[in-house]
Amino acid sequence: VQLVEGGGGLVQPGESLTLTCIASGSIGTSDMGWYRQAPGKQREFVARIDSNLRADYLESVNGRFTIARNDAQNTINLNMNRLKPNDTALYYCHLAVEDTWGQGTQVTVSS
Repeated sequence: VQLVEGGGGLVQPGESLTLTCIASGSIGTSDMGWYRQAPGKQREFVARIDSNLRADYLESVNGRFTIARNDAQNTINLNMNRLKPNDTALYYCHLAVEDTWGQGTQVTVSS
């Protein structure tokens, strides 16, 4: 299974973006996640959702970001609200069962 992310872009602080990850095959019951990597920093966990729709979030995004999955369409989304400059990063989708990563989509938050 390959993963392709989209939806990144340049926004101002306080604005919103929705990232989408499309899998080329079935995601089955795998946990799915979003991670991000800012320049000069290590990749960090952002959000994860399991097949029972239980979600976990990085503390700094909890209440602002929402992860969702559509198993019929093999997609996951990350709805990001009230974006801040320190949310700027390359965002990656992750398929846990195969440890597969997408190529990333850039999110830049700047005035």
